[in-house]
Amino acid sequence: MLEPQVADHAEEMFRVLGDPALYEHENEPPCSVEWLRERFAKLETRCGPDGQQLWLNWVVRLRGRGLIGYVQATVFPTGRAAIAYVLSSQYWRRGLAAEACQATIAELAKHYGVVTVYAIFKRRNVRSARLLERLGFSPAASGADVEPDEMLMLRALNGPE
Repeated sequence: MLEPQVADHAEEMFRVLGDPALYEHENEPPCSVEWLRERFAKLETRCGPDGQQLWLNWVVRLRGRGLIGYVQATVFPTGRAAIAYVLSSQYWRRGLAAEACQATIAELAKHYGVVTVYAIFKRRNVRSARLLERLGFSPAASGADVEPDEMLMLRALNGPE
């Protein structure tokens, strides 16, 4: 189940984001619950700093288990959206990330007019490449914002999912 991410999720998400396996390819865990709460509070505006982008963030809740990760999307006025996702490693290989991403993509198409979704990730992150392929994404020519060690994958949408 996806829930709009709010500052009140910080404490539970801090535990989820403390999983060292999540940082195998990039980034690092949040430094404190307070820092994460402030970050989530800023993201509750759902609006990028220039007012042109929508920042949509959801936590992923597994019934009976609590929060297990998040999905997020940056929606641009061009009808494109970038997605990202993180699930606790204990829930990998169960189809839950695919389910959460598919629900996000459906929401983007139906309610935000998104026609193209993309993801950028480290090339060595084979799990993400496989997940995105299962979701119908294809590798694309590198874009201006893609580093040499990153991969860009795209999926065109044909209306609501």
